Amino acid sequence: MGFRIIHFLEPAYRLIPTIDKPSRFINNKEKMLYTAITLFIYLVCCQIPIYGVLRSEGSDPFYWMRVILASNRGTLMELGLSPVISAGWILQLLIGTRIIALDMHNPQ
Repeated sequence: MGFRIIHFLEPAYRLIPTIDKPSRFINNKEKMLYTAITLFIYLVCCQIPIYGVLRSEGSDPFYWMRVILASNRGTLMELGLSPVISAGWILQLLIGTRIIALDMHNPQ
């Protein structure tokens, strides 16, 4: 079968929290509620400043990048959505080009 990176990382795999499949069907109304709660938490975190970061009223050379990446200067969401989106793109690219052999139907 050969060397697989997943077998090498298996001892550390136990430290990563997992999410079990839901024991019941979750309807769209409940999904929308969870989405709204998550969006509210994200918007609140966009307003909480990071301690020690000075917010200057001068020009921001990364203004338009912050608009695109949904981030605010000097807040908890400084990085915005870019790390999550970039990680997803990289994984899709590696799986699509078959650099990483990953079976999406296998829960491991």
